[in-house]
Amino acid sequence: MIKSMTGYGSVSLDNGRAQAQAEVKSLNSKFLDLSIRLPKSFTERELEIRNLVNEKLERGKVSLTVDFQRVADTEIKQTYNEALFIQYYTQLKKLADRAMASYENLFQLALSAPDVVQNKLAEGASEEDWHLVRKAVEEALAKCDGFRVTEGKVLEGCLVQYCESIRQSLAYIEKLDSKRIEKIREKLKGNIETLFGEGYDANRLEQEIIYYAEKFDIYEERVRLKAHLDYFLQVLAEKQSNGKKLGFISQEIGREINTIGSKANDAEMQKHVVAMKEELEKIKEQLNNVL
Repeated sequence: MIKSMTGYGSVSLDNGRAQAQAEVKSLNSKFLDLSIRLPKSFTERELEIRNLVNEKLERGKVSLTVDFQRVADTEIKQTYNEALFIQYYTQLKKLADRAMASYENLFQLALSAPDVVQNKLAEGASEEDWHLVRKAVEEALAKCDGFRVTEGKVLEGCLVQYCESIRQSLAYIEKLDSKRIEKIREKLKGNIETLFGEGYDANRLEQEIIYYAEKFDIYEERVRLKAHLDYFLQVLAEKQSNGKKLGFISQEIGREINTIGSKANDAEMQKHVVAMKEELEKIKEQLNNVL
């Protein structure tokens, strides 16, 4: 069973005292590229959250956003540095007097000056708050992972189909192979007779035909290609998704296809080699998104 690296999960939880929302998005990447947005009161929990994501999603370009809000919280979230505000306001009035300007906007300017407004944030969230946020993150990750499994089933169906297409093209090549060797034999014999007439060594000609037949023989490549296709499907069906391993196998499949193409020396067989290469490119493209 393979998994896609594309996934999405969003969860919102409410325990009556607070609300926590977690949203996870993931795309394909060679490694775990994680971006996390947390409320300031949970910054110290970032490493723990990273470990949760790494354990569940393993790989991909992942974006995690966490929002937290207390319900019916009437506590004032801002305080003001009155002494600093007065200093700013006084200084601004002096500047206005020297410039003979209006005092109209001085209050707002002084209020927006640095360090006048101070956020009243808790030094750290309570354990109850953290449990709510952690649960939201875990459930969002589970949903994202489930999304990946569903997408993986679609990818698996495509990959199986592409492998079957390669296998069908290989079957056509096998049918043409025996006829191809006979064509090579007749072609060589015809060329020799054209050049030398009847004055050639028949035994030497037979040796040359055997030499070229062995040179163009693709039996071993056909056997290895079948084995690689079988192994690819075997790994595809394993419980653990392993996109990198499938990528390595696809490289081996490509080597055998290329060797068959270089040895084919037959226009009809080359058509099927091209068809196999097309299907292999589709496999490689899909594997870029497999976990």
